[in-house]
Amino acid sequence: MKGQENRSKPGALIVATLFFTVGLSPTIAVAQSAFYQGKTVTIIQGRGPGGTGDLRVKALFPFLQKYIPGNPTIVSQYVAGAGGRIAANQMYNRVRPDGLTIGNPGAGLLTQAVLDATGVEYDFNKFIYLGSLDSTVHWLFITRKEAGLTTVEKLRSASGLRIGAQSVGHTIYNTGRLFAWVLGLKEPKFVVGYAAPELDVALLQGEVDAKAGLAASVLRLEQRLIDYHAIIDVPKGNKDSHFARLPELESFARSDLDRQLVALQRAFRVTGTPFILPPGTPKDRVEVLQEAFRKTFKDPEFAREYTKVVNDEPSPLFAEQLESFIKEVPRDAEVIEVYKKLLGADPLPPR
Repeated sequence: MKGQENRSKPGALIVATLFFTVGLSPTIAVAQSAFYQGKTVTIIQGRGPGGTGDLRVKALFPFLQKYIPGNPTIVSQYVAGAGGRIAANQMYNRVRPDGLTIGNPGAGLLTQAVLDATGVEYDFNKFIYLGSLDSTVHWLFITRKEAGLTTVEKLRSASGLRIGAQSVGHTIYNTGRLFAWVLGLKEPKFVVGYAAPELDVALLQGEVDAKAGLAASVLRLEQRLIDYHAIIDVPKGNKDSHFARLPELESFARSDLDRQLVALQRAFRVTGTPFILPPGTPKDRVEVLQEAFRKTFKDPEFAREYTKVVNDEPSPLFAEQLESFIKEVPRDAEVIEVYKKLLGADPLPPR
C-alpha cells in the first residue's frame, strides 16, 4: 500500500505525497489557499431566485466553501432572462477570468448555441467546465385541475391552451413547446415573464392553464389541484418512482421526426446545467475549482443535503464527463431546423 511504501521517507516527502493524492501539489494548494482566503466567489445564475435551479446551486454553497482552499464566501448573482443567454454572454465577454466568478447559466447553454439562437455571443467550446449537478431529469406536462382537461383527448380538443413559462429560450419554455407539438395541441398560446415561484401561483390561480415542469418542483405543488399528462425522462428509461406509470412523450409521436426531436431534447439536457469559467482563467485556479467540485460531488453529506433542499437526488457529472457529453451532442441539420422553429417566439408551425 502507498502508506506503507512511504513510511521510510522523510516527513516532508510524505506530506508532499498526501497533497498529490488529493490532486494538488503543495505549492498550488498553499498559493490558492492564500489567494481565496478572505475572498468572495460569485456564482452567476441565469435565472431568478427561488426555483429548483436556484435551490440546486444553493445546496452547493457550504461544500464549495469547505473544499476551496482558503474557504472563501460563496454568493449568488441572478442574471435572469433570454433562457440564460444574458448570463452566458456575461461570463464569456465581461467577467474577469480570475477564478472568482463561476457561471451557471442554465440548461439552455448548449441548446441555444448549437441552434445558433439570436443573441448568443459566446462559443461554448471555449468555456472551461467544472461539472454539472443534474445529468438526470424528469419533465412533466401538467394542467390545472379546474381546467377539466383530465385526458389527452380533452387536452387535444381544447383550443388556445395557455402554457406558462419564464422566458422565450428558457428550458421550461422550450420543453413546454415540445410537449405541445408532440401531443398535438390546438393553437396553444405561450405566456412568458414569470419567475419560477410566480409560474406555480399563476397556474394554480388560473392565469395560465398548463406548464412543463421538473418533477422536483411539481411535487411541491398541491397534487389535488393538477392533472398529469406526459413525461420526458432523461436519460430515457430513468424513471422517477412518483411518475413511473406516466406515459413517455414518445408514445404520442406521430412520426420519426417527432421521436428525433424528443431524442435531441434529451441529448441537450443530459449535460445538465453546467458550471463554467470564462476562457483564460489561470490553469492552477481551474484545477483548484474542479477539484473542489469533485470533492463536493463525492461527499455523502452533500447528497443528503441536496436531496433535502431540492427534493430530488443529485446526478453529478465531473468536468471530464461533462466535456465528453458536450462533444457528442447530435447536430442533424434537418432535425435542428424544425427544433429551432419549435423553440422560437412565433406560433408553433403547422404539422
